[in-house]
Amino acid sequence: MTQTSMWFDRPKRQPYDSVDFGQRYDTVIVGAGLTGLITALLYARGGDSVAVIEARTLGAVTTGNTTAKISILQGAKLSSIASKHTQQQVRRYVDGNIAGQTWLLDYCASRDIAVQRETAYTYATSAAGLKSVQEEMRLALAAGIDASYTTTTELPFDVVGAVSVPNQAQFDPMDAIEALAEDAVTEGAHITEGIRVRGVHRRLRHVDVTTDRGTVRAGRVVLATGTPTLDRGGFFARLEPLRSYAAAYEIEGPVPRGMYISADSPSRSLRYAPTPTGDLLLVGGNGHVVGRESSPQSQVEDLDKWTAENFPGASRRYRWSAQDYESIDVLPYAGPLLPGDDRICVATGYDKWGMTNAAAAAMVLAQRAFGGDLPWAGAYDSWNVRQLTGAVEAVRLNTNVAVNLTKGWIAPLSTSPQSPPPAEGQGRIERGVTPKAVCTVNGVTHTVSAVCPHLGGIVAWNDAEMSWDCPLHGSRFAADGTVLEGPVTSNLSPRDN
Repeated sequence: MTQTSMWFDRPKRQPYDSVDFGQRYDTVIVGAGLTGLITALLYARGGDSVAVIEARTLGAVTTGNTTAKISILQGAKLSSIASKHTQQQVRRYVDGNIAGQTWLLDYCASRDIAVQRETAYTYATSAAGLKSVQEEMRLALAAGIDASYTTTTELPFDVVGAVSVPNQAQFDPMDAIEALAEDAVTEGAHITEGIRVRGVHRRLRHVDVTTDRGTVRAGRVVLATGTPTLDRGGFFARLEPLRSYAAAYEIEGPVPRGMYISADSPSRSLRYAPTPTGDLLLVGGNGHVVGRESSPQSQVEDLDKWTAENFPGASRRYRWSAQDYESIDVLPYAGPLLPGDDRICVATGYDKWGMTNAAAAAMVLAQRAFGGDLPWAGAYDSWNVRQLTGAVEAVRLNTNVAVNLTKGWIAPLSTSPQSPPPAEGQGRIERGVTPKAVCTVNGVTHTVSAVCPHLGGIVAWNDAEMSWDCPLHGSRFAADGTVLEGPVTSNLSPRDN
């Protein structure tokens, strides 16, 4: 069993390293996931000189860890939007996702990337879930989606009702990532992997992008990093970081052909995944706010248990987790980091539906750069009076942040110093002048500062991913303190035992 996404089980390739640090680029894009690479391709086709800088590898963060459903039916997403916005805004969101889906599927067709067309379902197993399904059905029809209601599915457990939409799609997202990188380079873009951006600074006539290797000068910058790595604009306070889990199983008998997601909690997402040795069942769910789950490993085990109960004989082949961000007003953002200044733009807040929203966000950013008419673009505004609809949610979100900040600093005061290192795969916070984070992974004990450099939260041990996760805004670090993802740009500093 592999503790990595099944999409990364592919032949090794040569890393990209072509960004010229002495060149001024029209556009520098930070992040080489689906958003960053589609944006790079669109900007390069528009005539820009483009550089893409990726801290890890292509698709390494959210894109390569998704369930990769290219679907307009997105659980109970329309109900969430309708609770805070007008029907017109719901329709704009749907139209944007249809445009993103069309762009991505047309691109896959042009590059002979394998795509499976299937029916998508949002299903319920309880009375509460059924009410949500019926509301999603009503909103989908009102938004022009070809939705149907059914009580019959191929799932091996009772379903009280489901809304279905035909001719949706799924694929291996890394096939698209690698093709997009190749095509962006063909159009003249430069890409470098393994270099982290540490800061972005606006000058009078350009923007400086500071990295581990040096500074790149740009006319404009696009932050396509899941959550913006700059605090300007306060997006970290307008987004809630969510982590969820996925696994791929060999099962006895046929694998369901539809793409399913539950309206009930805990969430359950299902699809099949073709492999050279046969189809696997991909199961996802058990989402929670980053850094606030006492044992993420227990969530992985719960996914295994649920799968075994409903698909007897299931054997796990792969397992992984992903991080995404929900905005305070439940709509995505694609636009300026600060109002009225298009020199630094962001794309974020996809709420786990990044396949369609990534393409739509890239189209919105390209429209801002080169002109055009996207009637649905208002659903992606990064600054708008609509943010007032999220005021109550913002208070809740940031109250929880403050509570977790306080708890993190108080908890180590009640602990006693401990001499033996943690057991293999375990981590703990120890008190000191400042709290220390101590863990043992692969036989090596690491001691680093427990204080997240972003805004001073105390990190928590993630026993599923062997990482330190910040419960404030979702920054994550490897066992040795190296940044993995989130708004943070600095590592946890080493500490002596």
